[in-house]
Amino acid sequence: MRYFSLLSQTMAMQTFTVGRVTQLLSAWAPLTLQESYDNAGLLIGSPHQPLRGILICLDVTEEVVEEAIQQQCNLIVAHHPVIFSGLKKLNGHTWVERVAIKALKNDIAIYAIHTNLDNVLSGVNKRIADKIGLKNVRILSPRLNSLQKLVVFIPVSHTEIVRQAIAEAGAGQIGNYSYCTFTLRGEGTFKPNEKANPFLGQAHQLERVTEDRLEVIFPAHLQGSVIAAMRQAHPYEEVAFDVYPLANENPEVGAGMIGELPTPLSMTDFLQLLKNAFHLSCIRHTRLLEKPVRRVAVCGGSGSFLIGQAIAAGADCFVTADVKYHQFFDAEGKILLADIGHYESEISTTELIYQYLQPHLPAEIPLLITKICTNPVFYFL
Repeated sequence: MRYFSLLSQTMAMQTFTVGRVTQLLSAWAPLTLQESYDNAGLLIGSPHQPLRGILICLDVTEEVVEEAIQQQCNLIVAHHPVIFSGLKKLNGHTWVERVAIKALKNDIAIYAIHTNLDNVLSGVNKRIADKIGLKNVRILSPRLNSLQKLVVFIPVSHTEIVRQAIAEAGAGQIGNYSYCTFTLRGEGTFKPNEKANPFLGQAHQLERVTEDRLEVIFPAHLQGSVIAAMRQAHPYEEVAFDVYPLANENPEVGAGMIGELPTPLSMTDFLQLLKNAFHLSCIRHTRLLEKPVRRVAVCGGSGSFLIGQAIAAGADCFVTADVKYHQFFDAEGKILLADIGHYESEISTTELIYQYLQPHLPAEIPLLITKICTNPVFYFL
């Protein structure tokens, strides 16, 4: 009996591939949402590799790869891409090259989920907001040009079938509402030729059909699945439809996050809250202001590009990292800038990834968080 149990576990692990995990991660944080300078995705390894175990980390170093080897994990999921600006040589002269060589020699795949995870509503910045205890959170700088509109013409007998199909594919979701569509009824005409196989009508005869014009908005990265669902549910041999790019803001995609504290705090008390929540030894910040902290903006990692948006959104404090000396002047006495450190602001991303993957994995496949601190910055206190 024990033999068959071990055999079934082995078979389950063999059928679950690296590619299955990358599909799960890209469904959560689509690669199309990464910034143009980024390099998220499967950086090393084949998606067809049978999965033995996953090690989650913030940064991939040689020590982390060695940990993966010792733990028999053949997939490393990292927030930061170890290969960022490209490799022209692979001779081990740099730490990045040595990481790549060590991973390749030991058949370890490496996947990075970086700015695409920063830019989704349930990603890195939501994790930071939760640790601070913010309520009523929303994207600080919503992304433009990431929405599209589908317009399709449907015989009235199939309008509800198509509506349901595209909604299940992810179209028509606006905030807390789903199935958001608009329908206008009219008359469509067509004349099939002798090669056609029409749902309605006869060859060489002009047909007039009562049809619905169905409009729906969807995230641009879902275009393939939405169009496929629409075609499958639509009865016509040739479907008349249009896809329009929209300049609207996408409230569920973008940089940073902003929310409110349940109870206003003095700036000193708020800085102490940050120290406790993120286990900080120190915080770099601008001059304390004579006002309480109610509204807080956050951005994990290097977020100084959002200082202006944080001020415009009425934030009393902006929590981020990697603020340069002259950028502290950009606060202009209007906001408290709190630089908590790049590593410190993002290390809880490992827990976020773990919590997302764990329900989707077979129990037989180990899912681990690295025990190695990869923070390259030290403080002499």
